Amino acid sequence: MSICYKYTIKIGEKKIEIDENIVKILNTYVRTETSLEKLAEQLGLDDWSEAYEFVKKAPAWIMWTPSILWRKEMEKCEKADEVRVIVI
Repeated sequence: MSICYKYTIKIGEKKIEIDENIVKILNTYVRTETSLEKLAEQLGLDDWSEAYEFVKKAPAWIMWTPSILWRKEMEKCEKADEVRVIVI
């Protein structure tokens, strides 16, 4: 029996599912001098303080995972017997 895990980060009333696009945004954030204001804009958050809360909650291993690896892992979810959603 295979189990797949999907991750969602909750900021206030908003929930952001971690997908390949979000991982790409996070990769850029941790590797460059992206401001919290720009991160908030890219994630669809209201302001920099919500982006700050998002960064505090996001596990570092997700931020540093290459998006291609993330996509490969998520492709396994299509064949998994069970998909579990972890809300952070």
